[in-house]
Amino acid sequence: RSSYSCCYFVLPCCFFDFHGKYSRRQSKKTQYREYLDFVAQVGFACGFHVEEDCLRIPSTKRVCLIGKNRTYPPTERALIDKQITQYINNRQTCAVVTCDRRVGFNHKDHSDGVYKEAGSELPENETGTAGTIWMPEFQPREKVEQIRNCASLPQDFVDDVVLNVANLLLNTAPQKSSSDTHGGNTNTWNQGESLSLKEVAEHLNKETLKRLKREYGGLQTLLKNNHQVFEVLNGRVHIRDWRKEKPPRKTKPEVKRRLSAEAFKTRLCWFFIHHPDGCSLPSESCPYAHGTEELR
Repeated sequence: RSSYSCCYFVLPCCFFDFHGKYSRRQSKKTQYREYLDFVAQVGFACGFHVEEDCLRIPSTKRVCLIGKNRTYPPTERALIDKQITQYINNRQTCAVVTCDRRVGFNHKDHSDGVYKEAGSELPENETGTAGTIWMPEFQPREKVEQIRNCASLPQDFVDDVVLNVANLLLNTAPQKSSSDTHGGNTNTWNQGESLSLKEVAEHLNKETLKRLKREYGGLQTLLKNNHQVFEVLNGRVHIRDWRKEKPPRKTKPEVKRRLSAEAFKTRLCWFFIHHPDGCSLPSESCPYAHGTEELR
C-alpha cells in the first residue's frame, strides 16, 4: 500500500497471520504449503502478480514470493486501496472469531488480481485510503529492541538470586547423602531438594519478583541461564549434580572438540566457592576453575 511502484520479496517462515498465529483450514495440504498459499493470497488481494521461486539456501523453508507488477492501472489505485482495507479488516476479524468462509480468498481467483467479495459494499469506516493510518491499533516494535531475556540484568542482582535459590534448595529438607565415587571416598555431598518454580517464587521478595516479571520467562529464564548451578525440568528446580552429567563424546567433530577445550576452566566453579560441601567433582574433572589460580 505504500505506493503503486512498490515491489516486494518475502521469504515465509513462521506461521503467523496479521494478528497472531495462522489457523489451518485445509487438511489436504501440508502446513507449509497452505501457509505459502495464504501469503500469496495476500499479495493477490493487494493487486500484485505474485511469482514463486525457490532459493538456493540451506534451509527447509526456502520458497520465496515476489510481487513486481500490479494487476490494475494506476488510475484504479484509490478503489483498490479500499478493497485492500476491507481485506485487512476481515483478516483482523478472523483472528478474533471463526472466519466466515465467504471472507476467505479463493485461490482459484488469482487472475482477478484483487480481493472482491460478491455483492458486498464497503462500510464508510473501512474505506481507508493512502495517507491515513491503516491500522490505528497496530503497535510496531521499537527500532532498538530491548533485551529482556535476563541477560542484561546486573550481575550482582543475578548472583544474589542464584545464591538465595540455591540456599533454599539446600536447606529445604534434611541433607541427602550420596557417595563421592569420583573422589574414591565416602564423603557426602548435599544435592538439596527440588521445588516447583511457584514454591521458589514464594520465597523471593516482591521487589525481586517484580524485576523478574519484566523479563521474558522471568525466574525460569534466569535459572536456566545459570545452568552451571541449576537444572529446570518439568517446572521443577534442582541443584545440578555434575557427577551425573554425561561425559563428552569422543566422536565429536574436531571443531566442537576444539571449542569445548578452549572453554575449559575459563570461569570459576560456583560450587567450589558457595556450596557447603564444595564441588562434587575433583578439580581435574570439573570444567570450571577451582580457584583463581586455575583460570585460563
